[in-house]
Amino acid sequence: MRELVILSGKGGTGKTSITASLALLAEKKVLADCDVDAADLHLVLSPEMISEEDFKGSMKVFIDENKCTGCGLCQRVCRFEAIKKEVLDDQKTVFRIDEIDCEGCRLCERLCPVSAISTKEEVNGKLFVSETRYGPLVHARLGIAEENSGKLVAKVRERAREIAEKESLDYIITDGPPGIGCPVISSLSGADLALIVTEPTISGTHDLERLIQVLNHFNVKGAVCINKYDINIENTDRIIKMAGDRGLEVLSLIPYDDVFTKAMVAGIPVIEYSQNEVSDRIRELWKALLNKI
Repeated sequence: MRELVILSGKGGTGKTSITASLALLAEKKVLADCDVDAADLHLVLSPEMISEEDFKGSMKVFIDENKCTGCGLCQRVCRFEAIKKEVLDDQKTVFRIDEIDCEGCRLCERLCPVSAISTKEEVNGKLFVSETRYGPLVHARLGIAEENSGKLVAKVRERAREIAEKESLDYIITDGPPGIGCPVISSLSGADLALIVTEPTISGTHDLERLIQVLNHFNVKGAVCINKYDINIENTDRIIKMAGDRGLEVLSLIPYDDVFTKAMVAGIPVIEYSQNEVSDRIRELWKALLNKI
């Protein structure tokens, strides 16, 4: 199987809309939404959920006040200053964990001389496997203010690969997260090709350059699609030159069109919503991607 990851240096470039259209064009594929912090591919594909499971990606630390002798060793060794000392009304000294500061490293648990500190896995989100009219979809939802999104992304990709192997599918098409952080890196590792969807704005150009640096660092092949290319031809020419200088081919120039918004509101991919120049460009993009991947 081959894995295509669609990325964008910034949000709002049309990445998910283009991914949904590629999902319609591709045959024998499984879809994965790795934007677990704000998943939205399911809004366009209208999936029917098949399974749901808890995602446990972090540890929560507890101090048993009945066992604690108040020696303070845990507070002294905590590099994150997550253990706070309190004096109760009866003058007893206790130590409590600040959940916001705690990183779950469990050093205090290992060093506590009376085994008063314990940890347990926390549920940080949900992982879903669904069926759409375009094929299976693996997606997830990270809990509010929860961390470890990189681990959840890895889990989504792992499940998508299992489905592809089980059903002998040819492609994994991944809607990646925006930016260049941990979830993006987790989406990229081991991928065959990354398509960067950008726009000809100052911020789009800047973030594209940073994302290209990430691709080069992890030695992942890349290509570029410029959406809304006609809103600033000068910046479009600058992006084409920058991509060429860094060894990336610009596979498609998609004009500005409010059909993206209309299709999103209708809850269907762009190329299913309307047959126009945008649809033609996306079809050409898929053919170019097949040649690259």
